[in-house]
Amino acid sequence: MDQSLYILGYQISVWVLPILIAVTFHEAAHGFVAHLLGDDTAWRLGRVTFNPLKHIDPFGTVLLPVMLLLAGSPFLFGYAKPVPVNFRALRHPRLDMILVAAAGPAMNLVLATLAALSFRVLTYGAGVPMRFLAANLENALALNVVLAVFNLLPIPPLDGGRILVGVLPKALGRPLSRLEPYGLVVLIGLLIVLPLLGAHFGLDLDFLSYVITRSSRAIIAAMLHLAAMI
Repeated sequence: MDQSLYILGYQISVWVLPILIAVTFHEAAHGFVAHLLGDDTAWRLGRVTFNPLKHIDPFGTVLLPVMLLLAGSPFLFGYAKPVPVNFRALRHPRLDMILVAAAGPAMNLVLATLAALSFRVLTYGAGVPMRFLAANLENALALNVVLAVFNLLPIPPLDGGRILVGVLPKALGRPLSRLEPYGLVVLIGLLIVLPLLGAHFGLDLDFLSYVITRSSRAIIAAMLHLAAMI
């Protein structure tokens, strides 16, 4: 087998499981918390499940991470099909919206913490299987932290945007919520178009990637430090 193909195949193999678990648990957490707080929309549709087939989005879960991996992106992330939530069915719509939105990033931070703690187990084994497991855990730690940080950006329809809408007074929250249909366009502009435009004029305008990368590295370092102390 060609060496480059082997390396690419190995890189994909150690990212597949972390990506599937991260996005599946993220979406299932949204649906589960919504169910607890009064909205059974996701529950009735079978979306409160750890079955990745229920959550996979062909582009966001498969193609986007592969494209970022091949492009040498400084961070890797993906997304699944959003879990449907009827916020008006929640018992306390404004407060519960915040809790439902926060459930996804919180789940990713829990998964990242478990990955960091699991590194200690690797000291008891060696060989190819352990190196493969170590690569999966390392990627799971990084991916879940990046996914949490990315989703907490205060841009609807990201979780951070919905949290901000719930926290702000209605006079400010409602105009912000109206940006939700355009959120993906805004993100593409900030993550791709603006950096390319800046590079054309010799300027570094990739500030959003900088924020995500620096924040993620700080959180990962803190998690590894705490895991080493336990």
